Amino acid sequence: MRSADFLHLTLGALLTSRMRSALTVLGIAIGIASVVMLTTLGQGLKLYVLENFSQFGSRIVAINPGKTQTGGIGGLLSSTRPLSLADAESLRRLPYVEYVVPLVQGAGAIEFGRRVRHTDILGVGGEMAVAWRFPLLMGRFLPVTEGAGFTQPFAVLGHKVWRELFQGESPLGQFVRVGSERYRVVGVMAEKGQMLGFDLDDIVYIPVDRALGLFNRAGLMEIDVTYRPGIEAITMADQIRDRLISRHGSEDFSLITQDQMLASLDRILVILAAAVAGLGGISLFVGAIGITTIMVTTVRERRSEVGLLRALGATSRQILVLFLSEAVLLSLLGGVAGLLLAAGLLGLLALLLPALPLSIDLIYLLLALLLSVLVGLLAGVLPARQASALSPVLALQAD
Repeated sequence: MRSADFLHLTLGALLTSRMRSALTVLGIAIGIASVVMLTTLGQGLKLYVLENFSQFGSRIVAINPGKTQTGGIGGLLSSTRPLSLADAESLRRLPYVEYVVPLVQGAGAIEFGRRVRHTDILGVGGEMAVAWRFPLLMGRFLPVTEGAGFTQPFAVLGHKVWRELFQGESPLGQFVRVGSERYRVVGVMAEKGQMLGFDLDDIVYIPVDRALGLFNRAGLMEIDVTYRPGIEAITMADQIRDRLISRHGSEDFSLITQDQMLASLDRILVILAAAVAGLGGISLFVGAIGITTIMVTTVRERRSEVGLLRALGATSRQILVLFLSEAVLLSLLGGVAGLLLAAGLLGLLALLLPALPLSIDLIYLLLALLLSVLVGLLAGVLPARQASALSPVLALQAD
C-alpha cells in the first residue's frame, strides 16, 4: 500500500465522523493547553522570582526574631530576647562576613511643605545600599555607624517618593517630616520597580536606631548578613547561629539562607505543578478514552473495508499501521489545537495582566506535541490490533 493511499484512507476516516473527531480533538487540545500553560507560567514565575532574589545578591542569610520562620519582609513573632543592634554589631566580626544590615519596617506619612505621601518606612543600616545592590540616583546613602550612638536624622527617598514630593527637583539638603521629626534628605534611590508585589520605589529609608524609636519597637525585625565567597551558606549560617546562641543563651531566632528560600519556592511550584498537571492529565485521559472509543467504533463500522483491503493484498501489519496512524493523527491535531489554544490564552493574559511573568520555551512546546502523539499511540493500539486481527472472509461478510 502506497503512502498516498495511507494518507487518503486516514483523512477520509476522520472526515467521515467529523463530530466525533472534533470532540476528541477538543479533549486532547484542552489537556495539551493545560500542560503548556502550566510550564509557561511555572517557568516564568520561577525565573521572575530568581531574578528578583538575585538583585539582592546571591550570598545572604536572613535572621528573624522568634524560633518559627514567618512570612513577609520581616519577622512578626515575639522572641524571648529581641534581636538588637548589638547583635548585628557582633555579627560583623565573624569570618567571611561582608555586610550586616539591621532592619525595621513601618509605614507613615512623609511631609514636604504642603505635600504629604503615605508610604513604607525602612529603618536600615548604612551598608544596606551596597549590600542589597541598590544604586543611588543622586546624593549618598545613610552614613555607616559602628557601635552604639544616636545617628543624625538623615533620610534617603525612594524614586517614586522623590517624584511625588519634589516633582523631579533636587531634594538634597531639604527637610522632610517623618512622624514628629525633621529629616534632612541626603540621597535618592535609583528606580528599582517591584519585587513580588512590593514597590521598592515607594520607600523612605532612615537610620535603624531612629526607626526603633519611631515605631516604638524593642528589637529589630530582621538582620541580613551578606558574606564573601569561599564559604558554604550552611557553614555561614552555623557560625551566625553559634554567635547568637552564645549571646541569647538559646536559639530564639530563625535563620534562612537564600538557597533555602529558593528551595521552599521550588517545593511550592512542584505542588502547584502537580495540581495543574493533574487537571491536564485528566483532560488527556478523557481525550485518550475518546480516541479509543472512536477507533473501536470505526473498526466495527469498517469491517467490510478491512476485509476488502485484506482481499486486495494488504497485510495485517499494514492494517495495524493504518488504524494506528488514524489515532496518532487525531491526537496530533489535538496537540496542534492545544498549542493554538494555549497561545491565545497566553496572549490574552499578557494583554490583561502585563506584569504576569511568562516564559515560553520551544522545548516544552515540542514535548507537548510528543505527548499528544504518545497519547494517540497508547489509545490507538488496542483498536488497531483488533482491526489487524480481523479475518478477511468474516470481515467481507460483515455487511
